[in-house]
Amino acid sequence: MKNLKQLSLALLALVVFTACSNDDDSTNPEPVNEEEVITTLTATLTPVGGGTAITLEYRDLDGTSGPNPAVVVTPTPVLTPNTTYNGTLVLLNETVSPAELINEEIEEESNDHQFFYSASNESNDIATFTYEDVDGNGDPLGLAFTLTTVDADAAGTLTITLRHEPSKSADGVADGDSTNAGGATDVEAVFPIEIQ
Repeated sequence: MKNLKQLSLALLALVVFTACSNDDDSTNPEPVNEEEVITTLTATLTPVGGGTAITLEYRDLDGTSGPNPAVVVTPTPVLTPNTTYNGTLVLLNETVSPAELINEEIEEESNDHQFFYSASNESNDIATFTYEDVDGNGDPLGLAFTLTTVDADAAGTLTITLRHEPSKSADGVADGDSTNAGGATDVEAVFPIEIQ
């Protein structure tokens, strides 16, 4: 009887010990930081020193994997030569109701995101960009930016790209060059623009 009691206690201790010591990471994997669903990107360009703001809107309401193509809602904007614009972005997920503002998620996970901007035609860059905000490590984020147009009439495209988990320390990335950034593209919006 004494041996049966000791055996029962030993088994009970083994069960309790096993239940409390589950340090196997394979059964408790870290959550995956999934890419954001972005259906709508709105960029607002406000001339420094005053003037009428320009709004650009890109929509892909069934998401990037849906059958319907993305559309640029806004007609081709006309920007003034040799002018600096303060730029801001609003990103939405309209696959849910009410629409979800994605800016907050991007700000919370700023170390894992960076926007890239380019404005060019077949032969030249037609605007330059400067980051006006940073992530938690002091690296560029890009929800706020400035755009400065060239001092000439021109036509081309403005491309705004959000990368998820880019290599922010790679060559040129801090200056806005996405060539070495890597990561996954959360959204890429291409707008026709004119400068005159």
